[in-house]
Amino acid sequence: MPDAAAMPDGPTREAAPRRGPRMDHRIHPGGVIAFLLVLVGGLTYAVVSLVADMNAVHQEPLAVGAFVLLGLALLIALGFEFVNGFHDTANAVATVIYTHSMPPLVAVIWSGAFNFLGVLLSSGAVAYAIVTLLPVELILQVGSGAGYAMIFALLIAAILWNLGTWAFGLPNSSSHALIGSVIGVGLANQLMAPEGSATSGVDWAQALGVFKALLFSPVCGFVAAALLLLALKATVRRKDLYAAPEGEAPPPLWIRGTLILTCTLVSFFHGGNDGQKGMGLIMLILIGAAPTAYALNRTMADDTTPAFVAASQSAWAVFASHAGSGAQPDAAAARRQVAEALRSKELNQPTVYAALATLSADIAANVENYGAIKRVPAAQTSNLRNDMYLASDAIRLLPKTGAAFSEAETTTLKSYTGLLNDGTRYIPTWVKVCVALALGLGTMVGWKRIVVTVGEKIGKTHLTYAQGASAEMVAAGTIGLAELYGLPVSTTHILSSGVAGTMAANGSGLRMATVRNMALAWVLTLPAAITLAGILFFLLRHVF
Repeated sequence: MPDAAAMPDGPTREAAPRRGPRMDHRIHPGGVIAFLLVLVGGLTYAVVSLVADMNAVHQEPLAVGAFVLLGLALLIALGFEFVNGFHDTANAVATVIYTHSMPPLVAVIWSGAFNFLGVLLSSGAVAYAIVTLLPVELILQVGSGAGYAMIFALLIAAILWNLGTWAFGLPNSSSHALIGSVIGVGLANQLMAPEGSATSGVDWAQALGVFKALLFSPVCGFVAAALLLLALKATVRRKDLYAAPEGEAPPPLWIRGTLILTCTLVSFFHGGNDGQKGMGLIMLILIGAAPTAYALNRTMADDTTPAFVAASQSAWAVFASHAGSGAQPDAAAARRQVAEALRSKELNQPTVYAALATLSADIAANVENYGAIKRVPAAQTSNLRNDMYLASDAIRLLPKTGAAFSEAETTTLKSYTGLLNDGTRYIPTWVKVCVALALGLGTMVGWKRIVVTVGEKIGKTHLTYAQGASAEMVAAGTIGLAELYGLPVSTTHILSSGVAGTMAANGSGLRMATVRNMALAWVLTLPAAITLAGILFFLLRHVF
């Protein structure tokens, strides 16, 4: 590798030869055929499963226009995960490729497979974290024209920004792009609301929590990777660990195994975290288009009904005790009052508690009357799901609006919220499989641009074995913990920052032009995605 001082400080490739890996191998036609067969097989599986789910609950076939809209929305959602695959996961394979631990083609196939497994085995905790940022009125009316405009606007905006940064080879956060798009839709919805009508706009308290996770993760990646590298240098006295690769020879077996393990963990946890973001949006699409099949979790066992009814009655007692002596409204008025309170964020009022008491009693009566959630008839599905969503969201936000509950009341409401979420927040196996395929197949396409940036253009010297392992160990640990706590984080930010941290700790020097470009892309992502999504939502609202 040329002397660092002789290398230009910029994001373009050097004309001088490098010791980088060979990434110009052509894919065998058999590989292309296998890729296409898996893609077609996955789409076919999605259509068959969708039709089977609708038939199982005797939902009437969708009109041609509605079916086309549903298919288009699902394709765009899966397209987002596909782009996410080659945009974000390239970070995971950069270190094993640039340390010659794995051939490039093998590395991306390996990473794609573990992204697939990560999605399939994910907990689902992250899936609805993005959804809760959306305006409540759009969520309740997701099957309407406004709902489709919301879905199309936020997904297309995120895809466009991801493709734009990918074209320049800049590692960028798909999470940031998606969250920016959600905020853009919320702001546009608020600005377009008729004068005098209340709209919830953006849940800034929830958005702030997500922002903290996204902002903390790159700082954590930089500092933790730097400290880990320094700790390795102080404790592991192996010169070969801190050397740059020579030629195209793979590293010693133990180093190679460590790097492959860290790449595997990053890929697995990336699938578990990022795949869930698409799942939550796909479920919104399905709930809007086919509520009878997807608005309620019809997989809940019958023996959960007594516990559900008892928890609803206990929650009614809590709400009634805070409602004062005022009369409780009927179910229709209660829905309007709670929805209005959620829009205005004025929940801590006796009238709202009275409305929540009515909703919880009505939910318990419906479930008890039908015997189980899966037996709720088609005509009542949307109302019951909306009641459960309103109650759950109100309980989540009440403490943030000044509500004070005793320890026993808090425990009761927490248990009730868990059961409400169990009844409305679930992900069918076929949705997981399709998202897993989209993310896994996306990993195998278009990865070179980001890999070159991470491997060659962040630091002024070649990535060493210890640097690659340190960056990926930190990334895997951070993403894994984020999924455990249901926080959406950026794989790109963590790993790219980790590589930069190891370069700084190693005294290798940073290519400031590349770092500036990456930082600029990161800073611009939110405002750009907000603007794109807001404009698209405005335009699409005049179409749907």
